[in-house]
Parts: sequence; structure tokens; C-alpha cells
Amino acid sequence: MRSGITSRGRRVLGEEVSIRRAEARDTKRLTRLVRTSGAYEGPYAPMVAGYQVGHDYVETHRVFAAVGETSDRLLGFYALILDPPELDLMFVADDAQGAGIGRVLIGHLRDEAHEAGLAEVRIVSHPPAEGFYRSVGARRTGTVRAAPPAVMWDRPELVLPVD
Repeated sequence: MRSGITSRGRRVLGEEVSIRRAEARDTKRLTRLVRTSGAYEGPYAPMVAGYQVGHDYVETHRVFAAVGETSDRLLGFYALILDPPELDLMFVADDAQGAGIGRVLIGHLRDEAHEAGLAEVRIVSHPPAEGFYRSVGARRTGTVRAAPPAVMWDRPELVLPVD
């Protein structure tokens, strides 16, 4: 796999972690992870306050969850849109941040994008997450301006090479 990242069998937080396709039964947990994210506190809170990851979203897009193999605990997830290629969502549980879950998810995303024939994936980042995306090889290409009332702040735009 690319970047030395594995998508299954990695031991994180005391258990093996695997990446699996999210299912309709996961939507409540995915939604809770988005709404309770510490990265969206303070001025960022309104953006996720009413956000819902619905059944139709999970069925329509490539949504993958990082889960503990023994506990089935949701550690993080991402959503890849193929046309145009974009990372639509990526969240890691607050208590799992810094444990490598984000890197495992990015490695899996690269594999999925490669299999779909994509050369790169666009990322419109939450401003505090830009450093993470750059650390996994994304390069900044510009800025997406605020679009009130949904998004009240400018966001970094990046491109993640697949190969």
C-alpha cells in the first residue's frame, strides 16, 4: 500500500482496526461522530449542529468506516465522491486522534481512488485540519471562500495525489 499505511490489521488503541464499507445501520453513529467532533466547537459548531449522514448518502457514496475489530467501535470514517473526485467527509473520533486512524483512512482512500482510476482527489479542508492533510501529501491549491450562512469562514483547498 502507498505511504506504508495499511488499511486492516493495524493495532490502534489496544485493538486491531479494519476499514469496512459503511452501511445504513451505521448512519446514527456516523452522524454522532460529526456532530460531537471537538474540531467543530466554538465558531465552527453551527456547521455541524444539524448535520446528518443519512441512509441515502451512505448508499450513494463510497463511505468507509474505521472500526475496532473486536468492539466494532467507530474510530473514524471518510466519504469519497468519484465525479468529480473529492473527499467529502473525514472525521476521526476525538479520543482516537493522534493514534494513526486518519493516516489509515487516507491510505485506504488512496487505494480506493487508485482502483477507480483517479489521479488525485480534491479536499476542501476544515481550517484546523489543513496541517494533517499536508502531512499525508496533499498540496494546497487555493482557498474556497466563505458561503454564508452554511459556512462562515474561508477553507483551504488541497489536492491529494493518489499515486
